[in-house]
Amino acid sequence: MQTQPLKQKQSRVSELIKSRVSLAPMAGITDYVLRSLVRRYSKNCLLTTEMISSEFLAQVKETEISKIDDNHHPINFQISGHKPHLMKSAAEFLSAKADMIDINMGCPVNKVVKGQDGCALMKNPSLAADLVQAVKEGTDKPVSVKFRLGYTSDAMNYVEFGQQMQEAGAEFITLHARTRAQFYGGHADWAKIRDLKRNVDIPVFANGDITTIEEAEKCLELSEADGVAVGRASMGDPTLIYRIEHFLATGERLPVPTLEEKICMLKTHLDEEINLRGELFGIKFFRKFYACYISGIKNAAKARGALVTEENYDEIIKILNKILKTT
Repeated sequence: MQTQPLKQKQSRVSELIKSRVSLAPMAGITDYVLRSLVRRYSKNCLLTTEMISSEFLAQVKETEISKIDDNHHPINFQISGHKPHLMKSAAEFLSAKADMIDINMGCPVNKVVKGQDGCALMKNPSLAADLVQAVKEGTDKPVSVKFRLGYTSDAMNYVEFGQQMQEAGAEFITLHARTRAQFYGGHADWAKIRDLKRNVDIPVFANGDITTIEEAEKCLELSEADGVAVGRASMGDPTLIYRIEHFLATGERLPVPTLEEKICMLKTHLDEEINLRGELFGIKFFRKFYACYISGIKNAAKARGALVTEENYDEIIKILNKILKTT
């Protein structure tokens, strides 16, 4: 399966996106450290930051989420909100670092949609379009949107919504193939993405349930999307995006990392979080990643239980070394 160039009206997006794989934004997950780890393997994928609240940014004027290295480019900064003037201001502030500004219109979390942000915007396409236009006023960088199939299964308006976002000025779309009501349950319906792709003239990346090379290949076949956005699967395998890229470019399926390689990545990931956040907070922050790295091993639940309750770095390393010796 060979990579095909993006043939779209918005040539500057085509020039920016050199890969058919991107790192999907995940709150509390796609931080500076994970983005840096993914970039060690993939030199070209589009990285995306965690969601940055435009309300929060208006108050603090800075956030650790915006921390980047020179090699993080191309990078998409994702912002959330429902007030056009704040979204414009956020875009202005982040434009110095960003290669693209993404608007979150897909987050399903209750506290987000109750505040009229995230997927709630799919119920208010007029406001969503105003936000796209406001962000475009605040930046000279391309503007993208990420959204879902709809708010519920009875209100799947993703095709019309995508067309409206394009009309408002969006130049790139990432579509999570679930409704808000599904949250992250059930299965992503990749085939539905094809309907959107055939009705817009801008690049569309498919998102949801892409955890292997084989799933990426099947998703692209069913969706006819320009690329795929990998989310949760990158939490325990920073190599996945590169391995998918490599397959799409060459047809070669690079092997999944061995347990020894994954434990080594885990230790590096943990060390970098500690360097960023301090030892105690870094260890606590990292707890969400253990299950992803050791998934599938013998007695994984027991090992995870020990790891997530341990706050001493040396003891954590002992547990990890024991995992290697006993599996």
